[in-house]
Amino acid sequence: MTPPDITVPPASGGASVPQAEARLASLLTTNRGDRVYRVLLTGLALALPLLLVTILLELYTSARPSLARFGWAFLWTSVWDPVAEIYGAAPMIFGTLVSSLLALLIAVPLALGVAIFLTEFAPRPLRRPVAFVIELLAAVPSVVYGFWGLFVLIPFLRQVVVPPLKAVLGWTPFIEGVFYGNSMLAGGIILAIMIVPYIAAVSREVLLAVPSAQREAAVGLGATRWEAVWTAVLPYGRAGVFGAIMLGLGRALGETMAVTMVIGNRHDISLSVLQPGYTMAAALANEFSEATTDLYLSALFEVGLILFVLTVVVNALARLLVWRVARGAAIGSRAL
Repeated sequence: MTPPDITVPPASGGASVPQAEARLASLLTTNRGDRVYRVLLTGLALALPLLLVTILLELYTSARPSLARFGWAFLWTSVWDPVAEIYGAAPMIFGTLVSSLLALLIAVPLALGVAIFLTEFAPRPLRRPVAFVIELLAAVPSVVYGFWGLFVLIPFLRQVVVPPLKAVLGWTPFIEGVFYGNSMLAGGIILAIMIVPYIAAVSREVLLAVPSAQREAAVGLGATRWEAVWTAVLPYGRAGVFGAIMLGLGRALGETMAVTMVIGNRHDISLSVLQPGYTMAAALANEFSEATTDLYLSALFEVGLILFVLTVVVNALARLLVWRVARGAAIGSRAL
């Protein structure tokens, strides 16, 4: 009796052996491409922190003669004498911090008001155009702000703002002395205009990331729309809003050209905002090409090192605060 034929089922659900082998080879090739792509992206991602470390090492290496010569006294010494080769960055650090804080005092209420209006009160057809126009301020070159400050802002301050300000607050040490135009006040106002788009844009994204349940709960308890914003929305997103303010501070700390043109560039410490000042970024822009000795150049590198560390720390803290509020929420797509 002849045994029945036994048919072996084809491999891979109906595919022949050559087809299965071809599919396996294609899969291996695809996985190899994925691995190459992953390695490439990892290298690009690590290149940015490596770049920061490289810049930091270069600044530190170039600043070592000044660090060895002046030590920590460089931070609180006010003398800057290239002839005697005695350098101290206290007026620059003071001017950088004061002009940036003055800019925050002006910019934060305006930027938060814009962000709250766009997210909570503005009619929907107006939200995107108004946000677009405000963000366009960030695209204006800083030198244009500087020219505007020289020919428009300073005459306006001299004729309209400062006389009544001195009449009311002239007895205070913050509004004393003769106002010639280029001053800490002009620099702070220019910085405020420049950082408003950054604070407003990030604050808007943070407020959009606040769950709608927060607003609905406050309104359900009888709160008005403004009370809901003040008691529910802003407290929920306060870390992110503070991060937006810190981002604006980081932007103000490093601004160079516009501030150089209007702040006066006088290496001095004065409590009056009507007097000229100096910033670290302005000093680097003005004096780097004039540094003829090694110690002079090293002192400028130390100024750059201080500014670099300060800016990186402020921006890192700001990013962490914004991430703390916005993590898990698709705020990027909602803010468009």
